[in-house]
Amino acid sequence: MRLENKVAIVSGAASGMGAATARRFAKEGAKVVIADMLEAEGKAVAAEITAAGGVAMFLALNVTEEASWKSVVDATVAAYGKLDIMVNNAGISGSAVNDLLETGIWDRVMAVNSTGVFLGTKFAVEQMQKNGGGSIVNLSSISGVVGQTMVHMSYNASKGAVRTLTKATAVQFGKDNIRANSVHPGLMPPMRTSGATADPVVRAKMLKAVPLGRNGEVDEVANAILFLASDEASYVTGAELYVDGGYLAM
Repeated sequence: MRLENKVAIVSGAASGMGAATARRFAKEGAKVVIADMLEAEGKAVAAEITAAGGVAMFLALNVTEEASWKSVVDATVAAYGKLDIMVNNAGISGSAVNDLLETGIWDRVMAVNSTGVFLGTKFAVEQMQKNGGGSIVNLSSISGVVGQTMVHMSYNASKGAVRTLTKATAVQFGKDNIRANSVHPGLMPPMRTSGATADPVVRAKMLKAVPLGRNGEVDEVANAILFLASDEASYVTGAELYVDGGYLAM
């Protein structure tokens, strides 16, 4: 199995791409921590993994709070002895707003999507340095590479920050055998916090810019994350992996 004897934390793992990643990791032998604010949903994912023969537990996490991150990482190490993989997946959409210049939305999206990734990276690095290495996979987006209409600019800015934070992590901590890579999903099933981009009419127009002509699936993103998290990607760091049906190739 590709992640045998590995311990992983996946933030935002109660639903969507995070849940798909947690399930995929468990099937490949990892002990997985489902870290999320959604307790009932997160516990359900952990129970599903356990029922299927995997190893998983739920831990409550607010990615914007440093103390919450420390608690989750400490509890993970206490339960499983180490931390090999951190997947910073938790994020919120910027398409559920009417005022694209609202300051409050900027603050909230940046706090979750970029500061949350920094904090996850901070505590992962500290633990991985003790272990002799590890893999950090950060979820950015095609929105971290290009601008878009109908989306608050905080979303593009936050995902762009994830993109370059990942590269800085790879450069600064490569000496510690810590790899950091970003995954950039394209048009996926709507997020729980999506607004305009969940509109079927809007999505139909967006699909015209996708060479493969279809939405992506969360399992396709999970497969990309799995590769980067695994030892198969042992010489891959600071890279951007687009899972976008060719959108950014246009």
